[in-house]
Amino acid sequence: MDTQQITAPSRATAGDPRPATPSGVIHVNTRHTSRYTVIGNHLAQHREMSLVAIGLAVHIQSLPAGAKIGIKFLADRFPESETRIAAALRELEGHGYLSRTRERTPGGRVVTRTVSYNQPGGDMGRPAPRPAPRAERQRERERQSVVLVVPAPVTTPATVRASVPEQRASSPVAPLPPPLAEPQTHDLAHHRAAVDLLAGLRRDDPRLLLAEDDIRRLAPAVAAWLERDAHPDAVRRTLVADLPEPLKRPAGLLAHRLATLLPPPLPAAPAGESVRRPDPLQNCDGCDRAFRAPEPGECCDCRSNLMEAA
Repeated sequence: MDTQQITAPSRATAGDPRPATPSGVIHVNTRHTSRYTVIGNHLAQHREMSLVAIGLAVHIQSLPAGAKIGIKFLADRFPESETRIAAALRELEGHGYLSRTRERTPGGRVVTRTVSYNQPGGDMGRPAPRPAPRAERQRERERQSVVLVVPAPVTTPATVRASVPEQRASSPVAPLPPPLAEPQTHDLAHHRAAVDLLAGLRRDDPRLLLAEDDIRRLAPAVAAWLERDAHPDAVRRTLVADLPEPLKRPAGLLAHRLATLLPPPLPAAPAGESVRRPDPLQNCDGCDRAFRAPEPGECCDCRSNLMEAA
């Protein structure tokens, strides 16, 4: 009875956080006094979001106001790819932790306004409501899907005109690019000249190196210019003049110029008025000198010499 048990502790250790069994997590908590962020368990223990989305939400909530959280910036900051970061941002938007809207500044630039919520469904300046349970969110989605199939009410022209400015103010839409012109007739010579002209633009500026798909897409528009009696040199000068710096999308710039600067067709000549064209060049049968005449033959000097010899 007086034998000492050396394998048992002499006394219990006060404050030992270890459980009786070695399984499960052990928390060793230290109170933070600076540089910390409060994260709710609804985010840290979310059952429907990926770990990448949860970690990205924690990182965003720890940043100061005005910090950059663009996809390219985050991909440079973390080892995840742009695709995974974009998917995580979409998850946060879908669960109400993030909202991104595109707005136009007074200077005309379109910027993305990003708002981070520490609880889903929160609003700026007001406390956020508790997140709805999963079953309630499912019922809400079903109610919204039913509403979407109901036919829209008949609106009068007055109500349409009244609603258009409201839509433009809330969601500005960028104008569509002008369509490319098509030639009226299929001329193989014009098409070949258009392809050669587009492929040779890189001789004027190396930045105008176009891919084959871009050349096939732009060739009909150049053929429409040639069909309207525009000289190939004039088309080339119009396309390469005053190129912006830097030139990011050469094919898009050429498509814009071909669509917006298309010249009108030449007006028809007045009735009864014929245009006098010079005779074509011919090679003299006697001296092989070039001269203008409606048909091949001899030049004036050779004809005079024959008449004198006779």
